[in-house]
Amino acid sequence: MNATALDGITVLEFANYVSGPYAGMLLADLGATVIKIEHPDGGDPFRGWGKTDYNPTFGSMNRNKKSVTIDLKSEKGRIQVLQLARKADVVIENFRAGTMDRLGFDYESLAIDNPGLIYCSVTGFGSKGPYRDRPGYDTVGQAVSGLLAVLTDRRAPQTMGISLSDHLAGIFACYGILAALMARTKSGRGQRVETSLLQATVAFLGENAANFFEDGEVPTRKTRCMRAQVFAFTAGDALPFVIHLSSPPKFWQGLLTATERHDLGLDERFKTRPARVTNYDALQKELEAIFRTRPRAEWLARLGEADVPCGPINGIDEVFADPQVQALDMRKILPHASRGTVAVVGSPVLMSATPPRIETSAPALGADNASILPEA
Repeated sequence: MNATALDGITVLEFANYVSGPYAGMLLADLGATVIKIEHPDGGDPFRGWGKTDYNPTFGSMNRNKKSVTIDLKSEKGRIQVLQLARKADVVIENFRAGTMDRLGFDYESLAIDNPGLIYCSVTGFGSKGPYRDRPGYDTVGQAVSGLLAVLTDRRAPQTMGISLSDHLAGIFACYGILAALMARTKSGRGQRVETSLLQATVAFLGENAANFFEDGEVPTRKTRCMRAQVFAFTAGDALPFVIHLSSPPKFWQGLLTATERHDLGLDERFKTRPARVTNYDALQKELEAIFRTRPRAEWLARLGEADVPCGPINGIDEVFADPQVQALDMRKILPHASRGTVAVVGSPVLMSATPPRIETSAPALGADNASILPEA
């Protein structure tokens, strides 16, 4: 069996919900040994979000990990944490800013006995500034960062069906940890790594921010749609799909061919890409009427033959029935003690020499106490 990229790396995860556990899971998929440290009374609150034998919300963030239960406020727990931290490569924590400091498990304290330790903190708003002590949850991060304003209409706002800020913070935490591990190979020393829901999500909005810095115009959900020439339609059979024309002229010409409407290319409102950006609403209206005349499958076939970037707006059920998703092996079946098997999403990364591994489902609370904490 091939080695994994992070063989030999041990991670202590003091984290609940999404951001910290997601970062830990990404490292676990790459081969790190991730020890999830949970409170003996129930553990990660996500364990209670569903069925008692297996909760998919918790399972989606905690595969490939080990679980131990430690009361961080007890003297015994303090000793156990210090013993584990001396041998760890990475600590991940996503408590409110200052919590680990008060417990005595801050970076400076743990690095005394382990100068190679990489210590990653994920908070809502960062470790400094006027919002430092506020509770930070995903939708608040989306809203304060500006992300929600480009995903919804602020005049009739709606929240999103996915924890985007949480996941982004987890990805950026993993990114920082991997960079710190690489730096340690040169210096031999660890370091503190920090991110927050706010920082991660603002960074994700780099394109929107750069355009605002340039022209002073506040972007909305529609701004990018116009610039990128992206459209969503409902076909004659009421099934939704999208088209992304971007900037190459061949995609516009392909659209005219697929719809048999070359006359639109002669219309002054649509002759050039700048004109199509300016007259986005008018073009959308013209195309809506056209696409209501045939079923979605026919339109996608026609657009595909004309090499126009397009695709169905799939529900999750359709995603995992899609032959391309199946070809990429994006659904993994894992063994489970009481269920027999459970399913999780596969890794988004392919590596030829050190491939990610997804081997074990999320652990039961305290499942690894005996092996990792013999005295517990």
